[in-house]
Amino acid sequence: MKMLCRNRVLRDLRILMLLVGSGLCPACFGFTDTPSEFLRAVGDAPAVAPPLASDLSPELKPIAVEKAVTKVADWQLARVKQDFNRDWTFAALYTGFMAASESTGDPKYRDAMRSMSDQFNWKLGSEYKDANDVAVGRTYVELYFKYHDPKMIAGVRSEFDRTLHGDGDPPRIQLPWSWCDALFMAPPTWAAMSRATGDPAYLDYMTREWWATSGRLYDLREHLFFRDARFLNQRHPNGKKIFWSRGNGWVIAGLAGLLQYMPPDYPERPKFVQQFQEMASAVAAIQGQDGLWRTGLLDPDSYQLPENSGSAFFAYALAWGVNNSLLDRAKYTPIVAKAWKGLLSHIYEDGRLGCIQSVADAPGKFKPTSSYVYGVGAFLLAGSEVDRLAQQQNN
Repeated sequence: MKMLCRNRVLRDLRILMLLVGSGLCPACFGFTDTPSEFLRAVGDAPAVAPPLASDLSPELKPIAVEKAVTKVADWQLARVKQDFNRDWTFAALYTGFMAASESTGDPKYRDAMRSMSDQFNWKLGSEYKDANDVAVGRTYVELYFKYHDPKMIAGVRSEFDRTLHGDGDPPRIQLPWSWCDALFMAPPTWAAMSRATGDPAYLDYMTREWWATSGRLYDLREHLFFRDARFLNQRHPNGKKIFWSRGNGWVIAGLAGLLQYMPPDYPERPKFVQQFQEMASAVAAIQGQDGLWRTGLLDPDSYQLPENSGSAFFAYALAWGVNNSLLDRAKYTPIVAKAWKGLLSHIYEDGRLGCIQSVADAPGKFKPTSSYVYGVGAFLLAGSEVDRLAQQQNN
């Protein structure tokens, strides 16, 4: 019976993914309790596209980069400010909004995040049970670093301590990060909490679980992650292993996020840096001629359109690596510049960023207009690091 119920849940989730990816309304097909990740506010793919933006420049100059960041951030904030929730989809966007205020100097995105956090009483996901519910906590901790109000991290600390120590019952999370997306959702928050509190236990937990997941899903030859164990023995039509663009984007962006908060003398840091550099090299080697990456990384010919959530996360991580002296500036700056130019070519005149695959767990196809909040969050993260890169180049 348990297996039958699980199969029904998986079936329904697959149907929801197909409906959302096709721009259809789940409620029209009987899904009255639509999970947060499939709500209309998360994104859409209109059939009629507005004209592409003609007022943006791919030059690596702060004024040009910040203009693009502002255009996309303003469009997205106006669309979703009444629909905030604590789901992983929006949590990725929130991280981008925080970065957008840092890079542009405009506090309105950070202010919106503080208002959102107050709205949810600084609590993690409504049914905290896995990494997806942790993702919003990163924004709380980043706001704590700015304003130093203990209430901002009290809820995160309580839940993390419950995970570490329990409260009379067994901890609610067992093997929490069994899919690669989780490595963006949770580890940066755990690392940030370690810095915020000075407690290494959070960092040690993150490290243990990271390498447990890596041991299952990281391909030591390709230096890329399988999305989850289902894909270990699957292959593309061309015979290559299946590595999902956004899945690997989640991972390398997660590495950048956790390294940002990890002390320089932490014993495991060199191992994380090594994996970051291995992935960066692998990603750079398969960059498309348009500067972007296809949703099936090793079978690009099967996918006409680039996938901009994965591409933006790659651009972010590579630029972050250059800015923090973990990647060679001469080698990687042209790769970042090419990716940034490619991303800008998919911004519409109203600020919509297109070519973002809808909620999924594997490579797939989508419309040029397809835009989803997590992909915009990735773009804003990329813009923040490209802006830093531009400032360094122009000093």
